[in-house]
Amino acid sequence: MNQDFSELIKYLDEKFAKIEQRFSKLFQIFATKQDLKESVENLSTKEDLNNLLNAVDAYAEKADTYFQEMVALAHKVDRHERWILQLAEKLGVKLEY
Repeated sequence: MNQDFSELIKYLDEKFAKIEQRFSKLFQIFATKQDLKESVENLSTKEDLNNLLNAVDAYAEKADTYFQEMVALAHKVDRHERWILQLAEKLGVKLEY
């Protein structure tokens, strides 16, 4: 009678070993509670987003000011160039570029 049960035990043991392997694979695939907690802790908050938007706005304002200054400087250089050309013409000096 023990022989009959030993075969059954061996068969069931193999089946349960296969099931255990499948479950161990599932545990490797799915996230644990700790993994989920760490992921939630690493999510960006509204404060992070606001800080980023404020930084972008500050940079955009500085860039806008810089571009306005460059336009004004370009006009100034153009005006100086016209004056130099007028002076050269009145003095009879030929300028080379």
